[in-house]
Order: sequence, then C-alpha cells, then structure tokens
Amino acid sequence: MDVMDRIQQQVDSTAVVLYMKGTPQFPQCGFSATAAKTLASTGVEFAYVNIFEDQEVFQNLPAFADWPTFPQIYFNSELVGGGDIIVEMAEMGTLKGEMEKASEKFDAK
Repeated sequence: MDVMDRIQQQVDSTAVVLYMKGTPQFPQCGFSATAAKTLASTGVEFAYVNIFEDQEVFQNLPAFADWPTFPQIYFNSELVGGGDIIVEMAEMGTLKGEMEKASEKFDAK
C-alpha cells in the first residue's frame, strides 16, 4: 500500500487522531507532549500515531495535508492543525465539544 493511502486509512479509521513524536505516555518533544496532554484533558477518546515508528509516514505526512510541522491533529479525516491550535481551542472552551462532535459524527457512519 502506498504511504499516502496508509495515512488516509489512518485518518479515516477513527474520529480523532494525533500524529506525534513519541506516544502520549512517552512524548519525544514538547509540542507533542502538550498536544497529547491537551487532547487527553477533554476525556474524549483519541488515537495517535508515533511518527518515529514509520519513517515513510514521518517523511510524507507534511505533504499529505500541506502542513509542515508536527504534531498534526485530524478530526474526521480533516486536518484541524497543530498543537497550538488545539491549545487555543482548549483555552476558548471549544476543544471538548468539537472532539465530541467528531466522535458522534464518526460513530454515525
């Protein structure tokens, strides 16, 4: 399977997915740590992909949605943005609601 198809399959397979350096339990950069902690603080389930475990994903993800940096967060197959956007959403009080909406929409498929 082509790497872009694998990435598409990953973002299509769950409501919320975080592409990060490391894992939520062992993040390997501060931005990934903040993104994982912020998403986890909502109590809404999310998936993650450790980009260090798949070099093809690591190298090609920036071209997938034309977003050059990590972490990257997707809701229902659409790029939401990076860690800074998730933090802003949390500060505005909209992150949990948007994640819940994404989960409901995904579950309704």
